Amino acid sequence: MVVDLPLVAGIGGMICILIGFFMTQSHRWSQDDITYDIINMIGSSLLVWYGIAGKAWPFVILNTVWALYSLKDVIKDSQQKRPKPLVRP
Repeated sequence: MVVDLPLVAGIGGMICILIGFFMTQSHRWSQDDITYDIINMIGSSLLVWYGIAGKAWPFVILNTVWALYSLKDVIKDSQQKRPKPLVRP
C-alpha cells in the first residue's frame, strides 16, 4: 500500500480549517483565541504542502498568506498572555 503524504497533509489541513470554522460558528471559540489561530496556522501550512505537491499555485499563495497571518496572531497572543517576570528592587 502506497501512502500519498501530500494528500494526507491536505486532508489534515482541511480538517483543521473546518474545525476552526465550525468552532467559531458555534461560538465555542472566538477568532481572537490562540487555539483558533494555532489550528488555522497548522491547517493552512498543511494545505500549502498539498498545493505545492499539486502545483496549485493560487492555492499555495492563498494558504501561505493565511498561515503567515495566523502565525502573526499566535505570536501576538502568546506575548500578551505571557506572565511578566517579577522585578526585585
